[in-house]
Amino acid sequence: MNLLIDESVDQQIVDQLRRDGHDVLCVAEMDPGIPDDTVLSKANDHRALLVTADKDFGELVFRRRQINAGVLLIRLAGLSSAAKAEIVADAVTAHERELEAAFSVLSPGVLRIRRQP
Repeated sequence: MNLLIDESVDQQIVDQLRRDGHDVLCVAEMDPGIPDDTVLSKANDHRALLVTADKDFGELVFRRRQINAGVLLIRLAGLSSAAKAEIVADAVTAHERELEAAFSVLSPGVLRIRRQP
């Protein structure tokens, strides 16, 4: 799966997704500090699921109705980086097709997938 990882995501998650064989681009490695709308645009250009911990993407998707290839918002505060990496990798692997073109929120034990209007 093509993934674009936002700067707000732990490096251990990036590393785990790469080990699992996903095609991973990372904003921190490409162009740190770019605005959120540019991040979303880059994800679209690469037809990649955007993985982020930044809630501002919800506004871009739902309020501003910006088209996207899918967003996975991770809400895993308080967990270790290793636990976060395992949870995110498992969710991406198990729900790859469902995450495409959806806005999804991943919390401990819960994955909510919302299709875009």
